[in-house]
Amino acid sequence: MALQGKYQPLIDLANASGVSNLQVREQDNVLYIDGVAPTGEVKDKIWNSYDSIDPNFTSGDLVLNIDVSPAAPSTKLKVTTQSSNLNIRKGPGTDQPIIGKAAHAEIVTLLSKYNNDWSLIRTDAGVEGYCSNQYLTEQ
Repeated sequence: MALQGKYQPLIDLANASGVSNLQVREQDNVLYIDGVAPTGEVKDKIWNSYDSIDPNFTSGDLVLNIDVSPAAPSTKLKVTTQSSNLNIRKGPGTDQPIIGKAAHAEIVTLLSKYNNDWSLIRTDAGVEGYCSNQYLTEQ
């Protein structure tokens, strides 16, 4: 339960921000937090909270599985890589694991702009994660 104490501000933020189906469990010295955020901005706030508790996400003791509600406001953007696929990552940063790819010229759904470098997107296949803004353009 020590990990729940460490990440209590993040759990409190998720509760206060309207994350539905919020589930928190600790297993093998890892805390798992699952749920559905009402907007991309809420998911971004949760990631910011995570970064403030564990700068650069280096502890490896939290698995954050918060998805954005399909009903959240969104915008369509085009993947504009040179020719390769765009990496979609678990969190905002190149140190985060790659959880999927978006093809060159694919249309993706922008859920939120995390900062000047990263955006939260969802593919038509349902892969949701963060990618570099430099490879996204308005249609």
